[in-house]
Amino acid sequence: MALLQQSSPHARGARPTSRVMLWVILATLPGLLAQTVFFGWGNLINVVWCVSVALVAEAMMLKLRGRPVSFFLKDNTAAVTGLLLGLALPPLAPWWVSAVAVLSAIVLAKQLYGGLGSNPFNPAMVGYALVLVSFPVAMTTNWAQPGLLWEHAPSLGETFTSIFSAQHTAVDAFTGATPLDTYKHQIVSHTADEVSVLPVFGDGIALGWEWVNVGFLAGGLLLLALRIISWHIPVSMLAALGFMSLAFGSDADQYAPLSLHLLAGGTMLGAFFIATDPVSAATSNQGKLIYGAGIGILVYLIRTWGNYPDAVAFAVLLMNFAVPFIDHYTPPRTYGHHKARRGIPTRNQG
Repeated sequence: MALLQQSSPHARGARPTSRVMLWVILATLPGLLAQTVFFGWGNLINVVWCVSVALVAEAMMLKLRGRPVSFFLKDNTAAVTGLLLGLALPPLAPWWVSAVAVLSAIVLAKQLYGGLGSNPFNPAMVGYALVLVSFPVAMTTNWAQPGLLWEHAPSLGETFTSIFSAQHTAVDAFTGATPLDTYKHQIVSHTADEVSVLPVFGDGIALGWEWVNVGFLAGGLLLLALRIISWHIPVSMLAALGFMSLAFGSDADQYAPLSLHLLAGGTMLGAFFIATDPVSAATSNQGKLIYGAGIGILVYLIRTWGNYPDAVAFAVLLMNFAVPFIDHYTPPRTYGHHKARRGIPTRNQG
């Protein structure tokens, strides 16, 4: 009787991409819940809208490229891209800004490079950075002020109308600057004690924002526990951001404190869900440490001395540029050899 012969390795039980992406989607739910509770319905509406646009754009591009549409849509990667943009964009951003961000991410940053596995840059961050640079007013004046959903936030209908009305105008009574932006501009002429009593900071670190970051931290820990991501990138990113803050910004009367860097803005979303993108990030463990540390350093530099209060998108994209260089000099040890081959071979090497 003939036996089926297969070469090693004999791996079983590998998780398909669709299941991995589904776990990523589920892991974002605590952060999305916190966003909805403290900032209203905007992000939830944005998530539904962005995911819908992402799926339609992905299907159209696959059709144009002659690829099987249903097969690739089932991997859930387009849905994750739309989800991340819906979480990252301002809650009251106009619908067309979100659409431009998603189309840029799917069409330009993903499909035109060949689809999943071929894109050198994080698609969601390409879309975010593009609309941030192109539409700075819409991206900076539509952040919802923190307030419990059932007390201060606009209703679901009001939020929907504000986002999708033909002539979009931000609801002035419910919009304002982010804590990082507020601190950066107010600390120039005020002390830390004077700035910290502003309503946007509440009684804690940054009203509502700390719970949003805690929610994404909880989801990130779930991904770590499931071994969907490794600890190297998020830990090195947060450690580098913390080191930079303590080394160069320990004076709260001049720079934002470490607590604000960690628990305000998109820090935890960036560390666990954006920087860990397996396609555009470094591959080896040593490379991931360098990659994550570079993102943390750039986030601090841009937040402190740049023109943008939250710099996760730009930091990730800049380090995406460096990934080929990092991977070239940090290859993992070849199986059966004691040391990894590093760098460019010299003339004396065979």
